Amino acid sequence: MLRLRSSVAHHRADEFASLLRETKGVRRVVQQADEATGHEAYVFVADVEPRCADRLVDQIAQLGIGVDDYVLTRVEVVAPQRRHGRGEDGEDGFAWVEVVGQARANSRPLARYLALINVAGVIAALGVITSSSILIVGAMAVSPDLLPICATSVGIVHRQYGLARRAFGTLVLGLGLVVLTAAIVGAVLKVGGFLPDGFEVEESSLNTLAKTDYSTVLVALAAGVAGMLSFETRASTAVGVAISVTTIPASAYLGVALGAGGIEHALGAAIVLAINVSLLILSGSLTLLLQRWLPNRSGTPL
Repeated sequence: MLRLRSSVAHHRADEFASLLRETKGVRRVVQQADEATGHEAYVFVADVEPRCADRLVDQIAQLGIGVDDYVLTRVEVVAPQRRHGRGEDGEDGFAWVEVVGQARANSRPLARYLALINVAGVIAALGVITSSSILIVGAMAVSPDLLPICATSVGIVHRQYGLARRAFGTLVLGLGLVVLTAAIVGAVLKVGGFLPDGFEVEESSLNTLAKTDYSTVLVALAAGVAGMLSFETRASTAVGVAISVTTIPASAYLGVALGAGGIEHALGAAIVLAINVSLLILSGSLTLLLQRWLPNRSGTPL
């Protein structure tokens, strides 16, 4: 369920009220005078079903209501579950405006994103060096690379190519930071004498990270679908590992190969990483396209 809150000038209040009450899927409309302005403006509150959110936002724009005059937020429905929990014109619906909003919020290299992905790079580098699958899984759980990957797909499908370029740039920056961090960790450990003499990255039991086969393709395609579905439902933390299994380990392997020995094996890891990122974006975009054009329960294209 979505919640609309808006402040509308008094001369447009009647027109705006009519729009809300006549739009199918908008319910429980409340109108009252804005206490800060007296009767110069009115505040509206309404419940909006996700399936009609995109149409409603377009109609609000046609009325000339600015984006600063309203806000659309998601509300977790506690009761009654019999209606809202089953998706019958309810919260299981798909709202492009919500997905695009999330994509915009996650398309920039924020400080938290850079910090988390740098931590993931350190952990993954140690995992490659020590052949520790536990450390690799930990790095995948920490990494936030799911967010710019999904934001890139959203930008492509929604034809907001500026958003797609910005999100992809954030992704490249993040994965590049993982490579750099892993290379520094490997080089420091090598100089400090903490690595075995003649250490080569291919000696790691994780050397399959630099090899491409049919499983590479299938895992990346499946992870892209899971990642996009989780991005839409705000469950990205739980599914982030599925995405990162195709990106963080290969990035760390590439970095360790560059910094600690085995540079001749770096090309294989770079190829695996490029293939995985491409397939993640492809499958995520196809998932969105299918949802966009597949008719919903009322028969109206999303």
